[in-house]
Amino acid sequence: MKIIQLATAALILWVNVCLAQAPEPKSTASFKPGERWYDNKGELINAHGGGLLFDKGMYYWFGEKRGQSASQGISVYSSTDLHNWKAEGMALEKSADPQSEIAVGGLMERPKVIYNPKTKKYVMWFHLELPRQGYKAARAGVAVSDKVTGPYTYLNSFRPNGHMSRDMTLYVDDDGSAYHIYSARENYDLRITKLTDDYLSATTQDTLMFSNHREAPAVFKKDKQYYLITSGCTGWAPNQASLHVATSLFGPWKLIGDPMKGPMADKTFDGQSTYIQPVQGKKDAFIFMADRWNPKDLKDSRYLWLPIKFENAQPVIEWMDEWDSTVWAK
Repeated sequence: MKIIQLATAALILWVNVCLAQAPEPKSTASFKPGERWYDNKGELINAHGGGLLFDKGMYYWFGEKRGQSASQGISVYSSTDLHNWKAEGMALEKSADPQSEIAVGGLMERPKVIYNPKTKKYVMWFHLELPRQGYKAARAGVAVSDKVTGPYTYLNSFRPNGHMSRDMTLYVDDDGSAYHIYSARENYDLRITKLTDDYLSATTQDTLMFSNHREAPAVFKKDKQYYLITSGCTGWAPNQASLHVATSLFGPWKLIGDPMKGPMADKTFDGQSTYIQPVQGKKDAFIFMADRWNPKDLKDSRYLWLPIKFENAQPVIEWMDEWDSTVWAK
């Protein structure tokens, strides 16, 4: 018995020594698109199809937590510099109630979070597919929280004004009005609807942007022009991005080509758009965010973050193996 106790004590001591000697996760000051990206715990960042929110001096990254294939809820990370991310846990977990719309077996994709200053609530929208129904439901799900990192309380889901809703993003304009941009009619239509003042539902201001079998919308604004990047619909396989421009979110939207430049530009660098983040404190600085999907192991899907530059007053996204914020000083 004493020998077993001594052996156990020795094993515990050895484990503690190993843990003490384990290297701390390395901090970084540059982006390396397509490489594995680790959080402050040394674990792979698991926040796919996501979006960012800048709130009170901090960036928050919300995204799909994925297993090898399963949808496991919505995770959240925080950062002051966009490079080094702290794992904040689950913003919205799958429900243990098998009757819940967000129970295990369904899909929660492309989460986006915005803050409503009137209600002082953080509002999350995402593409919801009901458990055991594949992609049949095509609904928008909504959740709220008093705290940016959650936990969020799931409210409900619906089809905005009766339209299917799959790949989506949210956009808050300069006047505080919020908009939901979403793929409808089996992804053949891209639509936009203005949200209610509390950001919890869709108004009847709902317009067809264009019909061209597009998804993965990402939008930003510069010099009173709205720019919209989307991808084609080819499942997990990459395809060519498109860039539209308009002077109003409700259009008309004009196609001006493919903003990508460099190796595999015609395949969006083997990725798919998800969000465009303005960089705080830098004028006309935007980061294009995309996912390089790995359908054999979705957890190991990579992130492609690249700076948006402007050539002849048009957005250009050029491939870079590594880059940092000095790109906007050039």
